[in-house]
Amino acid sequence: MKAARYSDSQIMAILKQAEAGSTVPDLCREHGMSSASFYKWRAKFGGMDVSMMTRMKELEDENKRLKKMYIEAQMQADIIKEAMSEIL
Repeated sequence: MKAARYSDSQIMAILKQAEAGSTVPDLCREHGMSSASFYKWRAKFGGMDVSMMTRMKELEDENKRLKKMYIEAQMQADIIKEAMSEIL
């Protein structure tokens, strides 16, 4: 997976600058990012602080891990079911 170019604290600083009155095109030019990235961050992280952002990312990672575990367990159950049907 591609490494993030901006850290959580950098993203929060950029969003805070926008709240303080900086225009989006100026922020994008200053930080070398697209306006689409800014609006995506604002939709996802707007109104959060760094600790909330970190906690949300931890929960997303845990959710991803749990989904993977479920898929593996489901595949194993399907293999066992298929093997049992062949035996009988």
